[in-house]
Amino acid sequence: MHHGFIKVAAVTPKIKVADPAYNARAVCEELETVCEKGAKIIVFPELCLTGYTCGDLFLQELLLEEAKQALYTVARATQGKDALVFVGLPMERDGRLYNVAAALQNGEILGLVPKVNIPVYAEFYEGRHFAEGNDQVAMFALDGREIPFGSNLLFRCAGMNGLVVGCEICEDLWVANPPSTNHALMGATVIVNLSASNETVGKDEYRELLVKSASARLLSGYIYTSAGEGESTQDLVFGGHNLIAENGIILSQVKRFVGETIYADLDVNRILAERRKKGTFGKEPQIPYHTVTFHLQQSETQLDRTFGCTPFVPSDEEQRNRRCEEILSIQAYGLKKRYEHTGLQAAVIGISGGLDSTLALLVTVRTFDLLGLDRKGIFAVTMPCFGTTDRTYDNACKLSETLGVTLEEIDIREAVTLHFRDIGQSMDRHDATYENAQARERTQVLMDIANREGGLVIGTGDMSELALGWATYNGDHMSMYGVNAGVPKTLVRHLVRYYADTCGNRELSELLLDVLDTPVSPELLPPVEGKIAQKTEDLVGPYELHDFFLYYMLRCGFEPEKVYRVAGLAFKGLYEDAVILKWLKTFYRRFFNQQFKRSCLPDGPKVGSVAVSPRGDLRMPSDASVAAWMAQLEQLS
Repeated sequence: MHHGFIKVAAVTPKIKVADPAYNARAVCEELETVCEKGAKIIVFPELCLTGYTCGDLFLQELLLEEAKQALYTVARATQGKDALVFVGLPMERDGRLYNVAAALQNGEILGLVPKVNIPVYAEFYEGRHFAEGNDQVAMFALDGREIPFGSNLLFRCAGMNGLVVGCEICEDLWVANPPSTNHALMGATVIVNLSASNETVGKDEYRELLVKSASARLLSGYIYTSAGEGESTQDLVFGGHNLIAENGIILSQVKRFVGETIYADLDVNRILAERRKKGTFGKEPQIPYHTVTFHLQQSETQLDRTFGCTPFVPSDEEQRNRRCEEILSIQAYGLKKRYEHTGLQAAVIGISGGLDSTLALLVTVRTFDLLGLDRKGIFAVTMPCFGTTDRTYDNACKLSETLGVTLEEIDIREAVTLHFRDIGQSMDRHDATYENAQARERTQVLMDIANREGGLVIGTGDMSELALGWATYNGDHMSMYGVNAGVPKTLVRHLVRYYADTCGNRELSELLLDVLDTPVSPELLPPVEGKIAQKTEDLVGPYELHDFFLYYMLRCGFEPEKVYRVAGLAFKGLYEDAVILKWLKTFYRRFFNQQFKRSCLPDGPKVGSVAVSPRGDLRMPSDASVAAWMAQLEQLS
């Protein structure tokens, strides 16, 4: 439960229709297993203590009484178990029969939630037996106690901040205005659904879509448990299609017809972070709700949830290719609008033979093709200086020639040397002045050529560099439109790779692959034996780590300790914990200290869910203190 993680389970026991005593034993056996595996919220299917397919047997007093006794049996089985358990059964109240979910914890029945929407169409005829559930909670005498009974019932955990559970039953999810909407608006972060959804061709896809959509729309966890083996197959078949989702992502689902229990680690803190972000999430409805408090012991959740090393990059190749095409289009159409607005027909790009400038050039070429402009209007400017190597220089030249743009070479060594003389900078002193003077000279050259040609300087810096402040202020930091500003470094690589794989030009493809194989470097220090001497990732850390940190800090709102925890899981076997911690400290320190550079960024398109533009996603003061974040990290040392 630390860091907001809680393990949940969706369980479909094998039952016998109209045999509550047997079904109670089956539920209790499953309960033992899932509790041993650490599940804290456990959901069984709709009417599972009797079976959903009892038909008119629901009207038999004996079945109803046996179901009640089965409920007491399961409730007793929860004694001493650190979990909130939901189980379905029929329940008579004031001469009417209801389809209810009973919430159980530590031997007690905490509440009864009736099904609100009773289907009476197609194969469903529940209206023959069950009444619509009441929304306003009433007290109901059961087992010598007064139990809250109603759909507007929430269960709040006293020992875990933000864990509030709401409940709906099967059809309640399929209607236009599900009860879960109000549950979430009233604070429920986890919705459980006890269901008995039969299988027909294609229904599983629609069911999955509903669960994903509900969890996305409500910014919640959603646990959906469905009836399976043991239900009558007189007319219907039930596949036990269990699903667990969070914020629109399916965390776990079972293959139908196998009867497996599924588990997932919901992240309540992430749900809360998403809601804090969305100012449009909504106001609380003006309807009465009743909240029951339950208690769970504070314990560390043994995480089975996985975290990919590259959260900005889809692991599925087909999806990754679609994403790459979409991002290239966003970049190109953003730049296209700028050219349509200005009426200009020239572009100026500093081309280094590295990844970022290569991507910017590819995007600009695509933009000019969209506009029907001559590619010769793109001026790819290579500016050799003290750190330029033959490999990057040759790639820059060949790339420009292959793409059919105008290549212009301006050697800036003499200009920078004269500038050093003017300011009294020693050529042997390889400090920040030595490096930044080169970057600023290159930017001056690009700006002046843009004026000469009547064009725009296209920025090449990516989002990872902006996050770390790895850019020379008023040097490569500045442009007239930064096409890569929303693209993290790990994604830049895949965009260039995608272009290489799909361009249909063998020579261009081979060039792009060599660019991909070149170490990331600003090339501001003299080469050693003709090879790059200054490798960025040796200085600021691996970009795959920094992109991971950036995603979980900005997108998910994780605290540093939690970022460190999930990074350790994601990069297990790749980086030692001490290495992760070292670069995580670097990330936070640079992210805070370099905000002043992001406060005056040029325009550029947002392409994903994370961006650092001061006009869009990141409104952050340039002088904010990093002390609290660093203090938490120091405790991990």
